[in-house]
Amino acid sequence: MAFHEIPLFPLNTVLFPGMPLRLYIFETRYKLMIGECVRNKLPFGVVLIRSGQEVGGSATTYSVGTLANITEVRRLPNGEMDIMTRGDQRFVIEHTHTEKPYLSGVVQDFPLEDPHIPSVDAAARRLSPLFKSYLNFFTRLGQVEQHIEYLPDDPLMLACLTAFTLNVPAKDKQQLLDIPDLLTLLQEERHMLLREAAILKHLVMMGKRWKDDPTLFSPN
Repeated sequence: MAFHEIPLFPLNTVLFPGMPLRLYIFETRYKLMIGECVRNKLPFGVVLIRSGQEVGGSATTYSVGTLANITEVRRLPNGEMDIMTRGDQRFVIEHTHTEKPYLSGVVQDFPLEDPHIPSVDAAARRLSPLFKSYLNFFTRLGQVEQHIEYLPDDPLMLACLTAFTLNVPAKDKQQLLDIPDLLTLLQEERHMLLREAAILKHLVMMGKRWKDDPTLFSPN
């Protein structure tokens, strides 16, 4: 596969293909980066921070990230922007540099291997009711609105939606993003859902209330 260079946006969140991510752009370096992407109609790469901070200074990142296509831009005073993006293809970073004020990387596409075999469809069918049950636990814990009206039939979209929705630490989501093939991803998500559902079931039985933690909006 060919290598290409893209601007990189280190964040404390993991973006999955096909999933949305809203960002508030206020740092000078990222106003420059997003401005260039908007003008040239180019994506940028979202990568999870391994160490360091989102705001100010530098950060080291994990090697697998996801391209983000900018779908909406709302311009604010002082050049700040409120943008909506959608995840596209995964990539692997070969090396990075800071020739510009922001981080850039030479990357290689890392598409999720989808062999279109019966075992993939079977894994998706096993995952779907577990995912529905997991979402139902949050509803039963209260103060949560159910925004997912139906689950996709396509195994790839189901896998990405599950990874996006799982209320687990970012490093666990990064482990999902790193998985090379769809069957293994669906199987690992099943394990995570079983684990997390057991925790939520315990909370329901104890009568605890879960407070929603909005993670779709990430400042830079």
